[in-house]
Amino acid sequence: MTDSPAVSTSSDSSGTVDEDFRELTGRIQDAGLMRPRKGRYAARIAVVWLMNAVGWAALVLCRGVWWQVAVVAVWLAVWHGQLAFVVHDAGHRQITRSRKVIQVLGLIHGNLMLGVCFGWWVQHHNRHHNHPNHLELDPDILRRVAVFAPEQAQDRKGFARFLAANQRYLFFPLLGLEAVVLRIAGIIALRRRAIRRPLLEGGLMALHAVLFFGAVFLILPWPTALLFLAVHQGLLGYLLGLGFAINHKGLPTRVGKEWSWLERQVLTARTLPTGLVGDFFFGGLNYQIEHHLFPGMPRAALRHAYPIVKEFCTEREIPYVETGVLESYWDLARHLGAASQVLREKAATA
Repeated sequence: MTDSPAVSTSSDSSGTVDEDFRELTGRIQDAGLMRPRKGRYAARIAVVWLMNAVGWAALVLCRGVWWQVAVVAVWLAVWHGQLAFVVHDAGHRQITRSRKVIQVLGLIHGNLMLGVCFGWWVQHHNRHHNHPNHLELDPDILRRVAVFAPEQAQDRKGFARFLAANQRYLFFPLLGLEAVVLRIAGIIALRRRAIRRPLLEGGLMALHAVLFFGAVFLILPWPTALLFLAVHQGLLGYLLGLGFAINHKGLPTRVGKEWSWLERQVLTARTLPTGLVGDFFFGGLNYQIEHHLFPGMPRAALRHAYPIVKEFCTEREIPYVETGVLESYWDLARHLGAASQVLREKAATA
């Protein structure tokens, strides 16, 4: 299943599948899992801010001792990752249904705290949710150098072709750049005026850069400042990249017309049930099938939706992919190798 070519979706979705999703939605609503949890989110956001403040205070107190700086960089990378999950949940209106509050939360936690363009990310991510693993419509596939189906490999040339041909080895090392890549994508969107408030969003991102880099080089001597940036940005990239990379990659891709909402969300995603520690580091997105079916569901409810959705899929004989964390990474590496095999074969015969 994971190494299959793109599936053509030329036929229209059946009314039976639509009725199935309505029934599943009813079960989820009856369980109270779509209910907003503002108090819980307020407490979560307060803890994230407190832990970030602790990290910056520790950076001042470590007085430039390199190993202490490295430890603090790890701490702040973890909690900056939690800031990113606040941005994600706000963009999906999980925290509140108020547009104004969502904008404030997104601009503060995304643009100002992380330097990521919230307006660009919401547009990009919503398109991904509407068209997951669609080779022509999913922006998470289109913006990647990697290829996820053999037919994508035909267009790769030059250095991009080299990267794609060796992606099974390079994909995971390059994930460390994900935090930087997200910022660059936002800057490109700003230059193209592809968002509604480019001056506001760009100004907040510029302020982030001044405050963040200014604080780091003010607090630390430049050699340890560079060490901090390398550890912090690299680990943050991995936390974001590894959290998102396994959700859809290695599962069926498709072209042509769309499937129904139920089909496209279940068949192109995997769920990784974990304990609370795993839920923390994945931001709840390890329950990817549940999140994609109900993107407005509060993060804390996803683990409770998991058995309901899994049972429903079993009843309807809908394939439900559930794996362990390490198994999912292995599946991804194997799929990347299979998708780029045609490039390696051509290189070998050239």
